[in-house]
Amino acid sequence: MLEESRKEKEDLSKPLLALSSIIPPMGFYLFFRYRKKKPNKAKKVLGSAMIGIPIGFVMGNYIMPFLGNLIF
Repeated sequence: MLEESRKEKEDLSKPLLALSSIIPPMGFYLFFRYRKKKPNKAKKVLGSAMIGIPIGFVMGNYIMPFLGNLIF
């Protein structure tokens, strides 16, 4: 029972996880904020930020110009 409540406190909220994926610098900031006290949170937020970098690169260089050409 105590382990479950501790694990719930260690989990990262879904909005913060999504935000760290959308804005990777914020994810890196949260990683350095949580890395000593809550290593599981830090690990999740770092993974999310690392996933957000290539997604942002693809969106910015390939998908957005393509959509811009379709609209205008």
